[in-house]
Amino acid sequence: MQTIEQSIRQLYPLSESSFGQLTSLMQRQELPKGHILFREGEIRKKVYFLERGIARAFCYRNGQEVTFWFGAEGDLILSYYNYVANKPGYETIELLERSVVQAVNLGSLQELYQTNIELANWGRKLAEYELIKTEERFMAFQFQSATERYKALLQNNPELLQRVQLNQIASYLGVTQVTLSRIRAEVR
Repeated sequence: MQTIEQSIRQLYPLSESSFGQLTSLMQRQELPKGHILFREGEIRKKVYFLERGIARAFCYRNGQEVTFWFGAEGDLILSYYNYVANKPGYETIELLERSVVQAVNLGSLQELYQTNIELANWGRKLAEYELIKTEERFMAFQFQSATERYKALLQNNPELLQRVQLNQIASYLGVTQVTLSRIRAEVR
């Protein structure tokens, strides 16, 4: 829970009272590897704080899984289409390890946003932070080579390479597994 608290407080400084209101909504769940938290085309009324484990978001395109996000301890897991627009998500989010999450009912969270300005500001900061991360990823794909993206992944998330299958890393980088092997050999 310490990692989650740190992540929550990094986004926006919450008072003890507001932090307590948020954590009072959390329900601890231990879930197996392979568990699907969100499925493409469905609406789920939950958000999850990842206490232990790792997750990925992917879409099916042309019969293949395209991974576009990884989450680890401290990250918030949600479908933004569900969260913002109450529409079916376009992604599937799967746990890649046996995990512990803190589940929060989305309706209860939205009620807190309406009654607590600190938590409403925290929610706004969360959306802003996620927008920045999305833009950074978009810019990386526009202006960096696959080798540069791999080096950035090594620098920013080295543990990911130990915890995630190489085919998922390759998909995330937008390359084939053969190309990823070549890049890894060059970087060593």
